[in-house]
Amino acid sequence: MADCVFCKILNGEIPSEKVYEDDDFIVIKDIKPVAPVHLLAIYKKHVPTVSELSLEDSQKMWKLFEVIKMVTKINGLESYRIVQNNGKDAGQEVHHIHFHIIGGRKLGPLG
Repeated sequence: MADCVFCKILNGEIPSEKVYEDDDFIVIKDIKPVAPVHLLAIYKKHVPTVSELSLEDSQKMWKLFEVIKMVTKINGLESYRIVQNNGKDAGQEVHHIHFHIIGGRKLGPLG
């Protein structure tokens, strides 16, 4: 998608601080962190929301949890929050599936 910020990051058009990358996912540091550690795990294929995942895409999402385990260990996180906003009313600002990994301090309750 020509106007998608994450697609531009994946294409090297916008710089990012990469933490991890494989064939399906890239993990970068968030440019507006809400905690000492705030990473974004981005699916490399442009899919706007979870509702639009194909069966093949959904199967790749299981791998994401192995990626999250690895990057949280590298960053010394034992406790962390994983957030995935799905749709405008849920707070999704970039319509390209991504997961926030937030930690490095005590986090308060949601809501």
